[in-house]
Amino acid sequence: MSEDSPYITHLDGRPATAADLAALAFAGHAHFTAAQVRDGRFRGLDLHLERLRSASVELFGRALPEELVRSRLRTALRDGPADLSLTATVHSPAGEFTAADAGLALLVRTGPAATGPDGPLALTAVGHERYLPHVKHVGEVAKTHLLRQAAADGFDDAAFLDRAGRFSEATIWNLAFWDGEAVVWPRADMLTGTTQGIVRRRLGTLGIAQRTVDVTPADLPALAGAVVMNSWTPGVPVHRIGATDLPAAPRFLDLLHRAYGAEPLTAP
Repeated sequence: MSEDSPYITHLDGRPATAADLAALAFAGHAHFTAAQVRDGRFRGLDLHLERLRSASVELFGRALPEELVRSRLRTALRDGPADLSLTATVHSPAGEFTAADAGLALLVRTGPAATGPDGPLALTAVGHERYLPHVKHVGEVAKTHLLRQAAADGFDDAAFLDRAGRFSEATIWNLAFWDGEAVVWPRADMLTGTTQGIVRRRLGTLGIAQRTVDVTPADLPALAGAVVMNSWTPGVPVHRIGATDLPAAPRFLDLLHRAYGAEPLTAP
């Protein structure tokens, strides 16, 4: 960021230098979380912290202390705008293609707040399974490649089908469906998003039915709506997947946004 920008890039709590960032330019063995910060606070802070902890244990065999992570987040937010986008990335300075152990480092970046597209979106359905799907890791060329292919074919984005033909997730989104009475979550290996986690627990407190089932392209005509969600938003309507049109579902969309809005904002 430029010197007059309100946004920051910090490595281990201090402004990152060009040399720091050069070392990260091709770092593919790392993981991160992404959040929308409002009024200096997070929704689902506990989910973001747990994501960083569990992914670090998965990739590196250990994790940074939670209070250290929270301190780094506080430092990053201290002098910035009240509303912003934030990513926190954990990596090892030893880099990739090595078994060397060099501790863990935390890169925190902030930028303008975002809300995502308005939709409705048209998604193509493509066969793809992410490696370590439960980890939000970096270096996933397939997601951008498949997004660009989808756009070239006249779609807005791509939804993924696993080898059993079940929907799992989309490029940078979780999928959710509506059967007219209950929220339907696809059953497959995927990254459970923090927004998805927030919505699921808040729908429970609102008494809204939820079920997790296999969802295939053949099941789409019987469904009453679909959305994608990620850290930007709890719901962008989807009006078509592949060749199948899906009905508008304003009640479904409202339920998701109400559930997300019921989650309190928490300071790190």
